[in-house]
Formats: sequence, structure tokens, C-alpha cells
Amino acid sequence: MANKKIKVQGVEIKLFSLDTSDYICITDIAQQFEVGVSAIESWLRNRNTVEFLGTWEQLYNPDFNSVGFDGIRQNVGLNTFKLSVKKWIQETNAVGLQAKAGRYGGTYAHQEIAIQFCYWLSPAFQIYLNKEFKRLKEDEARRNQLEWNLKRQLAKTNWHIHAEAVREHLVPVIDWNTRKEAIYHASEADLLNLALFGMTAREWKQANPDKNGNIRDYATTEQLVVLANLETLNAKLLEWDSPKDQRLEILNQTAREQMEVLTRTKAMDDLKKLK
Repeated sequence: MANKKIKVQGVEIKLFSLDTSDYICITDIAQQFEVGVSAIESWLRNRNTVEFLGTWEQLYNPDFNSVGFDGIRQNVGLNTFKLSVKKWIQETNAVGLQAKAGRYGGTYAHQEIAIQFCYWLSPAFQIYLNKEFKRLKEDEARRNQLEWNLKRQLAKTNWHIHAEAVREHLVPVIDWNTRKEAIYHASEADLLNLALFGMTAREWKQANPDKNGNIRDYATTEQLVVLANLETLNAKLLEWDSPKDQRLEILNQTAREQMEVLTRTKAMDDLKKLK
């Protein structure tokens, strides 16, 4: 979960990411208008809003409580009907709206829901919000691509160290600069693929016939970091004359340990923020 902010017409709006989705603080949006945060309660009392939220949850939330939703929907329109964010979440097990406390507190809505709320509140402001949010996502995509390219280049650079070790410790001198040498390099490349991805390049291609490139072109940033490390480690294991089966075991164990660390450490998130 990462906290972010965007500025729309001088209004600072908080966001946070959960899994692969972005949530926008609709409290920040509502506070910029005369009605204030009471706009959220008014919005929730609207029949169209309840129908929209229910449909969204049914599409994207497998744990959505449809029975609780039906109970709420039956009361929409009554003079006594009131619906808070807290009640909506409790009654339906909804995930599209989130209530957060603390420094970044407020009511947050999934980006699709936040856009709908903003349109209900102010269509003009919604246009500017949508534009700024789109710019944010384009910037993130550009940074992620630059970061991925950097890690891919690092793995390719380390490959020269790995290739030199393969030539020095596996390839007979008579086979240097021949097709036979290429077979040694391909074999060691697949050793790394097996250790990290659990399959060889050929197996990946057979499983993904419609994709261009190779297995490493579709690796995550974390996998590329680990791959660069495995190349250096395998070069050292070759220097120590470790048997191939032993090297595979060591490389696979190292890959699993490093992937576990990278996926749960803040250091990887900080690395991703670098341009």
C-alpha cells in the first residue's frame, strides 16, 4: 500500500494503492465544495448511487454480500433511509469504498467509483480530476518502463560475467567461438531460467506461442534483480567446479529466498520510485 497525492485545480487529493487498484480520497474532493463532507452521505442516499455501487461490487468483489445489499436497496427512497460508508461496508462486505483513519484518514473510493462520485458532485471538476489522474498513471507507467529497462540492462550486463565463466570453466578451448560454445551458453541460461522461473526458454515458448520475445522479456522487476544476482552466483559456482545439479539446487533456493525478501521489503518500493 503506497500513499500518493494529486492536485486538481489547486485542490490536493490523497490516493493510496491497494493490490493493483488506486483509491481516491472523496473526502478531500467533497471538502472543496460548499456542502462539505455531507455530500458523501447525500450521494449514498441516492438510488442510482446504491445501484451503481452494488453492480460494481457484484462485478469485482467475489465476497460481496448480495443479501445485505438487497436489504439496503429495498429501503432506498424512504424518508428514514440513511446510509453511511461504515454501514455500507458492514452490511455488504464492500471493498469499493474504504474508510481510513490517521494521518491519511478519510473516505476513499476505487478510482471508478470516485470518478462517478465526482461527476455527481461537479461534472466540471470531474473532467479535471480525470485528466490529472490519467496524467499520474501515464507518469507511473513511464517510470515503471524506465525502471524495468534498467533492470533488464543490468541482467544483460551481468550476462557477460556469466558468459566468461561458462567459457572459462565449461567450454573446451577448441570449441570457443563455435556453435558448440553457444550450446553451453544456452544450457546455462536455461539453468538460470529453471532456478528462477521454473521452466526453460523452450517450455515457456511452447506455453506462450502468441507472445513475442522470450521469458525474460516478461519478467517482473523483482525477477530481473534476482536474475542479475543469480548470474553472478552461477559464475562463482562454475569457478568452484560445482556440479550442475548442485548449482541448480543452490540457485533455486537463492532465487526463492531473494524473491521472498524483495516482495515484502520497503526497499523494493523505494527502488521503484527512482527515475
